[in-house]
Amino acid sequence: MKKFTYTILLASGLAFGQFFEKPENFTRQDTLKGSNTEFRDFWDVKKYELSVEPNFEQKSITGNNKISFEIIKDVVNPVFQIDLQQPMKADKVDANFPIAEYKQDGDFIFIHTKRKFKKGEKFSINVTYSGNPVIAQRPPWDGGWVFTTDEKGNPWMSVADEGIGASVWLPTKDIWSDEPDNGMVMKIITPKDLVGVGNGRLINKKTENNKNIFTWEVKSPINAYSIIPNVGKYVNFKDTFHGENGKLDLDYWVIEYNLDKAKKQFQQVKPMLSAFEYWFGPYPFYQDSYKLVESPYLGMEHQSSVAYGNDYMNGYKGTDFSGTGVGLNWDYIIVHESGHEWFANNITAKDQADMWVHEAFTMYSEVLFTEKYMDKASADKYAWGLRQKIQNDVPIIGKYGVRNEGSGDMYPKGASMLHTIRQVINDDEKFRQILRGLNKDFYHQTVTGEQVEKYIISKSGIDFSTVFDQYLRTTKVPTLEYIQNGQELKFRYTNVVPNLKLPIIINEEQTISPTEKWQTVKMKNSNPVQFNKNYYIEYKEVQ
Repeated sequence: MKKFTYTILLASGLAFGQFFEKPENFTRQDTLKGSNTEFRDFWDVKKYELSVEPNFEQKSITGNNKISFEIIKDVVNPVFQIDLQQPMKADKVDANFPIAEYKQDGDFIFIHTKRKFKKGEKFSINVTYSGNPVIAQRPPWDGGWVFTTDEKGNPWMSVADEGIGASVWLPTKDIWSDEPDNGMVMKIITPKDLVGVGNGRLINKKTENNKNIFTWEVKSPINAYSIIPNVGKYVNFKDTFHGENGKLDLDYWVIEYNLDKAKKQFQQVKPMLSAFEYWFGPYPFYQDSYKLVESPYLGMEHQSSVAYGNDYMNGYKGTDFSGTGVGLNWDYIIVHESGHEWFANNITAKDQADMWVHEAFTMYSEVLFTEKYMDKASADKYAWGLRQKIQNDVPIIGKYGVRNEGSGDMYPKGASMLHTIRQVINDDEKFRQILRGLNKDFYHQTVTGEQVEKYIISKSGIDFSTVFDQYLRTTKVPTLEYIQNGQELKFRYTNVVPNLKLPIIINEEQTISPTEKWQTVKMKNSNPVQFNKNYYIEYKEVQ
């Protein structure tokens, strides 16, 4: 695991550097996992129809996944790659087209064919699987299945797999850039005294052979790492939110003895949704409902089924991540993980190297929620506090094509970058419309970080290209060196990328545009110059 000096580690949707670091000498396996290879680039997933049955005593799972897809370019005798990580095994692979042979090689199933496939043709592959999946040692910071018990000794099972990948348990096309356009259906099979909770809406429940079968349906595209079964002694209660797109069903599944606590704590959901709809636009999954599911770990942003494990406390398990006290006014997991419904689930990065698209915006959503829920002064204070967590160890953007993420600074430094950009725009309504526009124009899409950068530049009318380079691609913090002599202020930038264009406001009214060369301006009076703390830059008076 990465080592950090933080007193608190986030898990995510939350975790600063939650996953094992990849070595710089990436392997063929890394490329197969992280790239749109020749085994992936000719077919597009349309739907997953899967079943899963976890066995608590054996810590094993069995199931199958029917993968429906469309051919997107003409190919001859292609090989399909289905991902399924060891020690899970494919017991049977069949398709509605002839398979010459298939073999499981490490974490992959390669399906060989001997025929022509034409663009537009539709097929399906069905994989029956079983095994003892990787067990998460410290979920959600490291990935894998969780087999534990609740406080009354009842079995409690789930999985966290954002970093390690959904293929840690499910045969799938495990690359962020390909989501099933038509959603998925998941059957969760449980003992008769337990409940299975999945993403989306519960469309059927029945009992067969002394077992319960819960069928859940998601109609929207969904990233594979968001497909999560939960099994436990759950009870359910419901509510309704009247939002921008009408009536939104709120669905809550909690361990039975926590029902009263949940009914009280989850009252924060409506103010949260109201704030985020104001800033980001309508909740992106009205047709699939909004759900909180109590989980045996801290939390994760599973689409339309947000994992909640914050012990029904405000803050981050009773502490304030920002160190300012502001965060004790609301439940961190409800706010942060729900923020991911817009950034991570609605707008998903194509490559883990651009995971900042998920985490920078979502950590900044905490600031925006605070502003709407409390006031702007509290929001600014919270934003300043987040900076204390920045390490500037390695750049925020990771290596592309090898399932590698950059620095955990994607959270606080990414949020600080957005707060800085907001100051430069200097028009909160325009900034809000940019955020809403992102979620409208990239609705239910996967994107590159570059697309997001260009969108902000285009819609703001400001060239932020060097600002993105500064904060995303280097570990340098811009430093404004200055000398004041009465009303005269002399200044320059150091520790910056070439030609950084980052104007700042001084004395609450005067804009300066520092470069790496000394400049001089005259201020209205000789009082000590006042700098705006909302820019993530350092100020250094020199002689």
